[in-house]
Amino acid sequence: MPIEPSTPTTPVRVWDLPTRLFHWLLAICVVGSVVSAKLGGNAMEWHLRFGLMVFTLLAFRLLWGFVGGRWSRFASFLHAPSTLLRHLRGQGRRDEWLEVGHSPSGALSVFAMLAILGLQVASGLVADDEISTTGPLVKFVSGATSSLATSWHKHWGQWLIYLLVALHIAAILFYLLKRGNNLTGAMLRGDKALSDDTPASRDNAATRGLALVLLLACAALAGWVWRLGA
Repeated sequence: MPIEPSTPTTPVRVWDLPTRLFHWLLAICVVGSVVSAKLGGNAMEWHLRFGLMVFTLLAFRLLWGFVGGRWSRFASFLHAPSTLLRHLRGQGRRDEWLEVGHSPSGALSVFAMLAILGLQVASGLVADDEISTTGPLVKFVSGATSSLATSWHKHWGQWLIYLLVALHIAAILFYLLKRGNNLTGAMLRGDKALSDDTPASRDNAATRGLALVLLLACAALAGWVWRLGA
């Protein structure tokens, strides 16, 4: 629940550095992927590169959702439908900490974004525009499967991403203008002004080192997938 105005607050680390870097790098890569696709031609090489970077980041986030800082873990924002309904009615209990990390409604957006981006990457890996660009794994699927994946990648997948990004921006503006909650600032700084008994996320040299190892492993996986198409 939101804290009362009279409640003393202190900066609490909510978003660890790896989560923040993931968030902003993913945003850059998605924008780069869209722009390069619209430009076409030689820019499609960059479209493929951005796609593989998104692959790397999504694989990292999947792992980080189990071993990252407290509020970055899936367990912290995977809620039962009843909890979501209570949250929407403003009936969340203080000990549930529903507004610290991703709220129950915000969590739906996060999972939807990760799922749609995952489908977009998967379809891109086997897509074929029948002109000059093919995904690295296209030779492992049938022509019909590749055609279906290409259609999804160029139409439904693309528009669903636009929709989710628009909803994400709208939610940020709503929280900023209606509730005075600067979500963007928290994702930049990592801290939120919360009651001093709020559990904080681990964010130290050890956790950042672990994140780097996981990211390099995910990058190696993406590179291996790329080489399969050579």
